[in-house]
Amino acid sequence: MKNASATQRNIEAICNIEKETLRKRSFSETLGDTIAVQASRMWFILLHVVWFAIWIGLNLHFVSAVQPFDPFPFSLLTMIVSLEAIFLSLFVLMSQNRATRLADQRNHLDLQINLLAEHENTKILVMLQALCRHHQLKEASDPEIEELVRRTKPKQLLDDLRQKLPGDNSK
Repeated sequence: MKNASATQRNIEAICNIEKETLRKRSFSETLGDTIAVQASRMWFILLHVVWFAIWIGLNLHFVSAVQPFDPFPFSLLTMIVSLEAIFLSLFVLMSQNRATRLADQRNHLDLQINLLAEHENTKILVMLQALCRHHQLKEASDPEIEELVRRTKPKQLLDDLRQKLPGDNSK
C-alpha cells in the first residue's frame, strides 16, 4: 500500500478499524447483533406469517386430524409471542446501545480530526498572510482573513450555538 493514494489509505484504515471493532465484540454482543439483524429480515417475517397461520389453522380445527391444543383466543400463542417480543426488543436495545457507543466514538474522532484540520488551516492562513505582508499585497490586511486567523474556541462556539439555536435556552 506504499503507492496508494491518501483516499485509498484512509479507506484501508477505516476498514481495519471496523474489522477490529467487530472482532473485539463479546459473544453476547455478537449474538445480540446477529439476532437483531436477522429479526429485521424478510425471511423472519415470512416465517412468523407461516407459523401463525399454521398455529391458528390447527387450533381452529381446520385440520381434522389434529386436536386443537390452544383454542381461541390462543392464550399459549399470545404468551409465546409476548415472550419473543420481549427478548427481541432486549436484543435490539443491546445492539442499538453498542451502535450508539460506536457512533459516539466516531463522533469524538471526527471532532478531533476537525479541530486538528482547523488548527492546521489557521496556521496555513497565518503563513500565507505573512507571505502577503512580505510581498506587500493588499490581501495581507483583509478583515476576513484577520478573523479567520484567530484561534477557534470550540467551547465558545458551543455556547454561542446553544444561545442562538431554537429550543429550551433556560439551562
